[in-house]
Amino acid sequence: MKFLIFICVGVVHLLSLGSGKTIYRSGISQRAFQEIKEEIASYKDVAKAIIDLAVFGKYQNRSYERLALLVDTVGPRMSGSKNLEKAIQIMYKNLQEEGLDNVHLEPVRISHWERGEESAVMLAPRIHRMAILGLGSSIGTPPEGITAEVLVVTSFDELQRRASEARGKIVVYNQPYISYTVSVQYRIRGAVEAAKVGALASLIRSVASFSIYSPHTGMQEYQDGVPKIPTACITVEDAEMLSRMAFRGNKIIIQLKMGAKSYPDTDSYNTVAEITGSKYPEQVVLVSGHLDSWDVGQGAIDDGGGAFISWEALSLIKDLGLRPKRTLRLVLWTAEEQGGLGAFQYYQLHKVNISNYSLVMESDTGLFSPTGLQFTGSEKARAIMEEVMSLLQPLNITQVFKDAEGLDINFWIQAGVPGASLYDGMLYKYFQFHHSHGDTMTAMDPEQMNIAAAVWAVVSYVVADMEEMLPRS
Repeated sequence: MKFLIFICVGVVHLLSLGSGKTIYRSGISQRAFQEIKEEIASYKDVAKAIIDLAVFGKYQNRSYERLALLVDTVGPRMSGSKNLEKAIQIMYKNLQEEGLDNVHLEPVRISHWERGEESAVMLAPRIHRMAILGLGSSIGTPPEGITAEVLVVTSFDELQRRASEARGKIVVYNQPYISYTVSVQYRIRGAVEAAKVGALASLIRSVASFSIYSPHTGMQEYQDGVPKIPTACITVEDAEMLSRMAFRGNKIIIQLKMGAKSYPDTDSYNTVAEITGSKYPEQVVLVSGHLDSWDVGQGAIDDGGGAFISWEALSLIKDLGLRPKRTLRLVLWTAEEQGGLGAFQYYQLHKVNISNYSLVMESDTGLFSPTGLQFTGSEKARAIMEEVMSLLQPLNITQVFKDAEGLDINFWIQAGVPGASLYDGMLYKYFQFHHSHGDTMTAMDPEQMNIAAAVWAVVSYVVADMEEMLPRS
């Protein structure tokens, strides 16, 4: 998962062309809001049937068992890897065998980077072998490694103040964890800022809310005109130890070896399946998660869970013999972790039909405690979503929060399409496992997956089956 901060684009003005469409000007619908509320309330029995089937019925734990089978069989699914392509082919076959409509693979080009062998050893003031994970797109070291004195800083500001001390050294960042969005800037920009002041390499304190000596990987970005230096994350514990040593005046020397290498872009696929709409098949409600992961752990939390509750949503709707008026489209994205490469190419291919997208949904922040829905859209659309969420009262999950999150759907949200993401009330726990060896099925809870799948299925079905699309600004 990768978080982005974005600015909404300008206002969209579209006029109703008949039933199934929405007047977007000023958010005024053809029908009074009271009529819309009554329409949504009529789905109470359908919502209960979905909840009962997912949480209490014969298909409880199905999404968990499906996910466990995939990640135990394939393992982590890094962009450009054989594991990812194997997972895509397995999912393509699974969706076909289930009898979903229009199952197909959409080709895209994605990046390919491998970490290779890597190690970091503190040589002074004592010998200590450090746990590290190279950061995505990092270059490697020379075969003999880089052996240099360490400069420890706690912020970019401190690095600038001590720039004269950094040349020829390995810069270690021991930035505090404030929030993921704030602290991840050190992972993304750490190498570039260290290189600007002449450092040979950079080591970043893992961006994690809690640690049991576990490094957390992720993407970093180089900058044109700035030398590329090797960069990796280290554990919270080692970063704090190095900081204490530096404060005492100890001379710290580290030997860093990284076999990281980037390869030419390669072919991959977004995986697509649908339940074709019965009345307005050209109109779409999209549900999604990303199938790729980092190359450590199993990619169960990030984002196997999100991908598989999205699949489960279609399965539950199909099991109940339901067919919404609009097409319900499942997309399992590829190469999200490398910057949403698969999703961006999907957007470029399909944006010509942007007026037909009623809602785009993505789950990519964990399933530890589904608490509600994050939503971005017009005030009128938000009011409608609040009514839809009231159908989930049996699960006590009715809240609508602001700001939908999801790198893969942000392209659509920026262009004015309403967007929704699942809100996890235990987000801090997500970042304990995020991008680490701990991202495995052991951290997944089948009961929470059942609940999340029920939320996902109810919301996507009702929005897809309502007579009108969600209004835009």
